[in-house]
Amino acid sequence: MSRTHQPDQAEFRAILPEEIVWKPFPAFPSGARLAVVVGHPTQAGPYVVRVKVPGGTKLMPHKHPEDRIYTVMSGVFYIGLGDTFDGDKVNAYPPGSVIVLPGDTWHFHWAKSGEYVTQVTAIGPLGLEYHDLRDDPRHQQSNVAGGPVSQRTAH
Repeated sequence: MSRTHQPDQAEFRAILPEEIVWKPFPAFPSGARLAVVVGHPTQAGPYVVRVKVPGGTKLMPHKHPEDRIYTVMSGVFYIGLGDTFDGDKVNAYPPGSVIVLPGDTWHFHWAKSGEYVTQVTAIGPLGLEYHDLRDDPRHQQSNVAGGPVSQRTAH
């Protein structure tokens, strides 16, 4: 009886840091980048992505429907819980830290002390909903283009 493997996990392979392809992500502020490492975040199933956020950038209060495990790869990852951004309520996590974030938990990030890179492991599909649509870059782009606005988009 053959075993069915997870997406992108049927053969041995290694992904080296220089092979990671960083791309803009419509739900992120300008300058922030996302790289798909393993899996297909738009589909049901496990995935691994990396997120790179430049110094000073804030990701305003948002939530994800999926449970997530963050591993801090570099820099210091500042995260706070709640549906209102409060810089006094962020906790700092250095490289090597692992943060478990249950799905549907309002939270916010801040690259307070410089660029950080986190690795996110979860079961897709990936979703991101901002508490205030005015903080959602997808909403801002839609208004400029006069197109529809979606509060939740799976990417």
